[in-house]
Amino acid sequence: MYSTKDIAVVILNWNGKALLKQFLPWVVNYSDNAKIYVVDNASTDSSVAFVTEHFPSIITIQNTENGGFAKGYNDALRYIEEPLLCLLNSDIEVTENWLKPIVYEFNANPETAIIQPKILDYKNKVYFEYAGAAGGFIDKYGYPYCRGRIFDTIEKDIGQYNDTRTIFWASGACFFIKNSVFKELNGFDESYFSHMEEIDLCWRAFNTNHEAKYVGSSTVYHVGGATLSNTNPRKTYLNFRNSLFTLVKNTDANVFLRTFLRLILDGIAAFRFLFQLKPKYFMAIMQAHVSFYKGLGQILAQRKQLPKRPNYYETRSIVWSYFINKRQKF
Repeated sequence: MYSTKDIAVVILNWNGKALLKQFLPWVVNYSDNAKIYVVDNASTDSSVAFVTEHFPSIITIQNTENGGFAKGYNDALRYIEEPLLCLLNSDIEVTENWLKPIVYEFNANPETAIIQPKILDYKNKVYFEYAGAAGGFIDKYGYPYCRGRIFDTIEKDIGQYNDTRTIFWASGACFFIKNSVFKELNGFDESYFSHMEEIDLCWRAFNTNHEAKYVGSSTVYHVGGATLSNTNPRKTYLNFRNSLFTLVKNTDANVFLRTFLRLILDGIAAFRFLFQLKPKYFMAIMQAHVSFYKGLGQILAQRKQLPKRPNYYETRSIVWSYFINKRQKF
């Protein structure tokens, strides 16, 4: 049986001293007996010195380079032995007893390998937060969406998702995973650098018959966009490119047809940005496609080595459902 002592709360940091100063006290005060780590991605500010001076109980791990979210965690987690990992963004405010429902779910259902809590918006705490909300899903063509957030429509939290249920992917903002499963899956794909790597990991977990859960009785608040804003062309580029990588690697059948249709939908999204007089976002999607084509050979080679599993989607096309059928809630 697991307890909070079996959890490693691991916070990845890059030049985030201000965020650590603001949010680490909550983690320290409300994480019971969990062990807390700060992983530093070669910061040039005084983050490490700050943690060492003010939080001596926290273990710091210093990476030699800023390899992004994926490599940053992969490099650090090889040294962490606790059986349960909590990958926590540095801009998360945790709440009292946030870990207890997580431990309960891992104990009650041994098939559960990945868990996400309820993620609300730190800036407007009665609304769900964009990155994860009440648990993630994916459509046939690899577009992710959440309960509580579909594209830019974000729901108010009125208790509609206070449940525990199976989901397809958990947000990297607050991501619990069994250490053994993380290592079995060889961690995150480091070619992603940042964004979508947790969805790829969850899809690979699904394809090897591991289960992801949302636990609505545990709540955290996420600032969001502290590293890259949701309205940043760089983030648009990474999301579109990495989403294509994820689809090609993991979809169960008809990969070329599904990818072709996905590319068409991406093209429509790109021209929508152009008509909205947002040429930087149009170019971000075009650049994402160029990068995707350059990496396609490597991704297809990975695909050959990975198991596949059908019935990964509940909605055939979230784009059609949202924009054509005007269904804006889960």
